[in-house]
Amino acid sequence: MILTARSRSADTLRAAVPPAIIALTATLLLLFPPAQYSFYPRCPIHELLHLQCPGCGATRSIAAMLRGDFAEAMNLNGLVTLLLPFAAVYGILCYTRLLQRKPLCWPQPPSVILYTALSVATLFTIIRNLPPYSY
Repeated sequence: MILTARSRSADTLRAAVPPAIIALTATLLLLFPPAQYSFYPRCPIHELLHLQCPGCGATRSIAAMLRGDFAEAMNLNGLVTLLLPFAAVYGILCYTRLLQRKPLCWPQPPSVILYTALSVATLFTIIRNLPPYSY
């Protein structure tokens, strides 16, 4: 009897924690926009080299998407804005596996996909660091 109650509460906790973390993060981003508050971490590459890495502006971009401002999100970090739906689908798949008590596996994409993603991120980084109106 006690084992069943503990198992049920553990299952409930297991199911509740990921959505709670996502809701807490979204609430934090909406109540404290990254553009107005300085407690968010700064990019070490931007701080040292004054260049924008592929992730620079990701937090501000996600905050803009939460507000429904997709044009601003694309302006802040187009790569993150375009890849977020894929990350959300992957997160939902992982959450489903978690609920089913299946082991979580790191994805093993073919090497062509990895090289393509690396090339896209590199090209995105180069283009976003070009001076405006230089082309």
